[in-house]
Amino acid sequence: MDYVYKVCDQSLWNQAVDAGVFVGAEIDLKDGYIHFSTAKQLAETLALHFAGRDALVLLTIDTAAVDLTWEPARNGDLFPHLYGALPLSAVRAVLPLERAKDGSHKLPIQF
Repeated sequence: MDYVYKVCDQSLWNQAVDAGVFVGAEIDLKDGYIHFSTAKQLAETLALHFAGRDALVLLTIDTAAVDLTWEPARNGDLFPHLYGALPLSAVRAVLPLERAKDGSHKLPIQF
């Protein structure tokens, strides 16, 4: 797998850019690792954890640039986690997430 994905608030991403490193969202800090999703897990992650929220961005992370740990979570699926800060150099794309008329988030076409 070449890429994993992180959804976060645009303002949090802006703070990371200013700081030069992404340390995670509140839930990441609480859990002790940064939560990521695979492309197949992304729609469910958005529905469960980001429903109704605006001003979100989708970060595309190069898995070769970070040391991920794969751990069971929802439904026994293995989810990628990063224990430590995310270097901005591992981020390959930052895309705004728009919402459809039904309120769900639109994923980029490649998903």
